[in-house]
Amino acid sequence: MSLIPQAQIPTLSLLYATGRLRPVATSPLHAPSASLNSRIGLIRNDITKLSLQNGAIVNAANRRLLGGGGVDGAIHRAAGSDLVKECRTLGGCETGQAKITDAYRLPCKKVIHAVGPVYGASGEDSEALLTSCYRTSLRLAVEHNLDTVAFSAISTGIYGYPSQKAARTAIKTVREFLDTDAGKKLSLVVFVNFEMKDVNAYNEIIPEYFPPVDEEKKKSTEEEKGTSSEGTEPAKTPEPKGEP
Repeated sequence: MSLIPQAQIPTLSLLYATGRLRPVATSPLHAPSASLNSRIGLIRNDITKLSLQNGAIVNAANRRLLGGGGVDGAIHRAAGSDLVKECRTLGGCETGQAKITDAYRLPCKKVIHAVGPVYGASGEDSEALLTSCYRTSLRLAVEHNLDTVAFSAISTGIYGYPSQKAARTAIKTVREFLDTDAGKKLSLVVFVNFEMKDVNAYNEIIPEYFPPVDEEKKKSTEEEKGTSSEGTEPAKTPEPKGEP
């Protein structure tokens, strides 16, 4: 499968304007912002194929940081053996935290390894830990002078986090971060989903936090109704299951 240039990643502005993303029927949680909608991407694809010149992809990693199944394994395979060599020097990573490495053979500048929670694990606050994953990843990107971050769906695989709850936490955290001074340094944040349960969750929830502006809404309502959720994303390609 060929690489996806950053310029070809659909933003919310484009998805609304083409009718591939629908506004919520109820009142959104935030005021519409054309600026923010142009800085949020939403795509269904293989995250290892995103070509981000000055950006990072966020890996749904485990605490050992040595690779695993699903997107974690796919990222390690695409990056090559040098990635795991660097990861071995990091001493693992605590749940809710993230660490950054070079990207090696991947078409981006850095990889941020975020360790999400196992949903409902005894003694853990899953929502707080997942929020910390996203917030820490965003901070790391800014600290390393990156302008683009692409997130995989953290904890929704074998870690059992319900897609709807995970999507809401991810979207809410990103929205709050973009409203800070640090967040203004990011030109694009992309949510990259693969499984349809995650695709559907993001399509449903993201308009609550990033609603269309009037012009986008007008164009959206002029499109034919009945667009499927897959319309927001490129075609699905095979990828191993079992990601955290």
